[in-house]
Amino acid sequence: MRIEITSKAAFSFYKWLGFIVALIVSVISAILGYFDNTPSQLIMLYTVAIFGSILWGWHHLTVRWTYGLNPQEEGKLSTGLELADKTPEEEEEEHRVSYFSWLIASNKPAIIGILAMIIIFVSIAFGMDNFLEWQNILSLVVFFLTLLILIITNSIATSNKSALMGLAVLIGLFIMGSLIVDGFISTLNLKSMLLFASFLGLACIGQTLVVMLGGLDLSVSFVIGASNIGLMYLINLGLPPSICIILVLLMGIGVGLINGLLSFRLQGQALILTLGVGFVVTGAVQALTTIGSDFGGSVFGVVPKWLSNIAATNGTIFGISVPPVVVIWIVLSIALILALKNTTWGRNLYALGGNRTAAARLSISERTYWVGVFTIGGFVSAFTGILLLGWSGGGFVGVGDPYLFQTIAAVVVGGTSLLGGKGGYGFTVIGVLVLQVLSSFLVGIGLSYEGQQFVFGLLILPMVALYARSPHIRTQI
Repeated sequence: MRIEITSKAAFSFYKWLGFIVALIVSVISAILGYFDNTPSQLIMLYTVAIFGSILWGWHHLTVRWTYGLNPQEEGKLSTGLELADKTPEEEEEEHRVSYFSWLIASNKPAIIGILAMIIIFVSIAFGMDNFLEWQNILSLVVFFLTLLILIITNSIATSNKSALMGLAVLIGLFIMGSLIVDGFISTLNLKSMLLFASFLGLACIGQTLVVMLGGLDLSVSFVIGASNIGLMYLINLGLPPSICIILVLLMGIGVGLINGLLSFRLQGQALILTLGVGFVVTGAVQALTTIGSDFGGSVFGVVPKWLSNIAATNGTIFGISVPPVVVIWIVLSIALILALKNTTWGRNLYALGGNRTAAARLSISERTYWVGVFTIGGFVSAFTGILLLGWSGGGFVGVGDPYLFQTIAAVVVGGTSLLGGKGGYGFTVIGVLVLQVLSSFLVGIGLSYEGQQFVFGLLILPMVALYARSPHIRTQI
């Protein structure tokens, strides 16, 4: 028999859950402040501020968002009034089953998994010396609290589910990293995380737009590597750096244009086609730059100081000690998010990704948009390769290799559907931050690069499974 749960019971449950979450996080904050020898006045101020902020955010972004309540309806729930008339049989059934019981019954596999993790934690605690430290205990609490939020979000969210889950993971990872890894929240590490997140975020711009149309661009990493060594090679020829940068950006635009035109004609093979184009571009640039050189795939020289300043951890902008590339990423992110949401171009992009037939009947040119997003992708990939040259100080063809996997991972983790028509760059920003904080956390605990890739893969699998279970947007029109 199907169990129906009252809106009042669900509303009350989530209100109290938010109170508990806010209380736990604020207590953790107070404890951390105490161990860091923070003045008691500041501890009290921060604790109250964190408690109030989380409680307000939970109410407005979770409770009201979940049920779409207006103030009158919310008042009815708060005073115990029903939003709709109920028959005596329905009321009897609602009183018989509590919302908490229903939540447990509908999430048995997840609860069993959490219990198994607790058993593993206890086993490790007895098997390792000094494991039961307060940082580890608090990290365990945060971990399970994050899992609880993920379970609840997956159960009740009707839209933006993956974005909310990504935010929960991001906050949980940041708190656990602060507790376990020494120096995780230091100024230097925060600037480093933002710096590398900026590189990844810029590389993800084109990938996000392509995925929104239901495609994938596997040439991103190759264009980044080719631009990196190509710029250094041109600078060594004695050309002005500004001219060199323009030539490299034109190369990126050309590669994107070729990808768009060819993949539009052969959309069934677009994935392999972009991979092949990437190999051709990298091979050609590498062959050109190694003429007369003993270092295959690397080009050494003097990088302009202004370019190094843009991409360096200790870079400054207007006298402020913030890497300029971070500011560039923030500005481009805001511009792209606004463009996708508020312009005809953005709305047409969503329409094409959702239903090409319907978009064609609205006279939206699929060819124009398809070629356009690939061209944008080639441009920003070349731009990312240029900035990475300022960071590394020398050209290396393999500098873009990690971005082949990470750009797709950030898009998927953020919540942009691989089926197209759903998501956006704002979601990708969440995915980028999740991957960067997770990467910094894994490096902090000593995990190898291969181990990091394994964890990234485990993070992507459930997200892809989530999309596979959701009906395609084309079937909802």
